[in-house]
Amino acid sequence: MRIIINAYFWNKPNSGSGQYTRQLVYYLNRYVSDVEITLIFPQLAGEPEPQDVPPSVAVKTVALRRGNLGKVLFEQRDFPRMCQDLEADLAHVPYWGGPLRSPLPLVVTVHDLTPLLVPQYRRSLQARLYNSLVSASARGANHIITDSFASKLDIVDHLGMQERDITAIYLATDARFTPDENSLVDLAVLRKYDLPDFYILYLGGYEIHKNISTLLHAYTYVARALGEDYPLVLAGKKPMTTSKHYPDYAAYIQRVGLEKFVRWIGFVDEEDKPVLYRNAETFVFPSRMEGFGLPPLEAMACGTPVVTTDSASLPEVVGDAAFAVSADDAREMAGAIIATVLQDNLRAELVKKGLEQAKRFSWQTTATETALVYDQVLAISG
Repeated sequence: MRIIINAYFWNKPNSGSGQYTRQLVYYLNRYVSDVEITLIFPQLAGEPEPQDVPPSVAVKTVALRRGNLGKVLFEQRDFPRMCQDLEADLAHVPYWGGPLRSPLPLVVTVHDLTPLLVPQYRRSLQARLYNSLVSASARGANHIITDSFASKLDIVDHLGMQERDITAIYLATDARFTPDENSLVDLAVLRKYDLPDFYILYLGGYEIHKNISTLLHAYTYVARALGEDYPLVLAGKKPMTTSKHYPDYAAYIQRVGLEKFVRWIGFVDEEDKPVLYRNAETFVFPSRMEGFGLPPLEAMACGTPVVTTDSASLPEVVGDAAFAVSADDAREMAGAIIATVLQDNLRAELVKKGLEQAKRFSWQTTATETALVYDQVLAISG
């Protein structure tokens, strides 16, 4: 079975689509014996070649224009043209950006419908046009893969697709996410980010659907109970400006008097993330909308208690191994955070359950179930 994969996000391993593309290719290549993979990699002038590609995976590059137009041209013109030129059985676009017309049977992974469902993300004409384009392309694909049953229901409801044409396949954590400490490495990383002995961690994006404002509101209660000994550490690239996508967090922190209780540490290198997770007292993930939500699973795999929300796919990910509170209830979120810090028995139970929950997900299973979708599509198309 010869598969062509769109590798637009390959050199963006810090993005969700980049992680998914890499892990899927690694595990398909390693565990599915009858799959031959070719990556179609769009390359900007002066940009590096695709990094860390397995030796047995072929790569074809195509010149990429800068900007949103260049991305659309790659998705709608260059990728299908390369598929036509190469001898292959099936094409897979591992993010929501498939071509309207494909010369090969087409599988598209739609991780979630966040760009379509969050009003702030669809206000511009450009966003509405792109949403219309990729929605039409998804409806024309032979099959859709998505990350959770919550996302599958969203696709059925909002794209008008049949359930039989959509398969929910869970993601997993990388093997690096473990509770096992390396004292020298951990110490060096903690010093690198100037982290305190005790902290509550958020690591992720800062778009409006990530619901950081409710987390900050919750921390006004946490700070009263725990004081300055347990600051909230905000990790991940800090928004440089405010907009309809990014609230003014700095102004809010100042307005509610949290300056002494919140620390921004900015971008975190991928290899450092396990250290941040396993040294945190609690990991908080207040998101309103996730196709899967890898960070809570990564934190649980590192032996850290998790507080998240009962929104979208997150209950599927954490099961009964974490607090899943209302995304709108700052008091409930604060109470869960405080409980994980002060109640030792509860903390121990969450750590144990979290480790067990994380083991239920594996990239090998993801790859195997994806290969079964390929087989199903080819059987119907053939």
